[in-house]
Amino acid sequence: QMRLVESGGGLVEPGGSLRLSCAASGGTVSGYAMGWFRQRPGQLREFVVSISGIGGTTYYADGIEDRFTIARDGGESTDSVAFLQMNSLKPEDTAVYYCVTGHTAYSMSRGSVDYWGDGTQVTVSS
Repeated sequence: QMRLVESGGGLVEPGGSLRLSCAASGGTVSGYAMGWFRQRPGQLREFVVSISGIGGTTYYADGIEDRFTIARDGGESTDSVAFLQMNSLKPEDTAVYYCVTGHTAYSMSRGSVDYWGDGTQVTVSS
């Protein structure tokens, strides 16, 4: 059973940065897309960004690409890791951030996800 574990969340002041990490175990993510969703307080989960398993094609939600960057480390290891670098954070970025994996980065941008992590809390506040 695939397991995704996020880390790196926390409290940061507006304008600050955080780097989230995601470790995958219990199966291979080689060739599969990885990405991040978030759930802001009182709202539904929403797509943030995805990256393909091969080639590194990325998809970003509107208004995200200039501040967030996704990367993945390896693609053939069973514990392949994904990262989300978040800069110039705003209070409206406060959310639980979920690492996900799926078949393609594009389908993930449309909400198609195979596995979810448990999430890590990011709070942007002064």
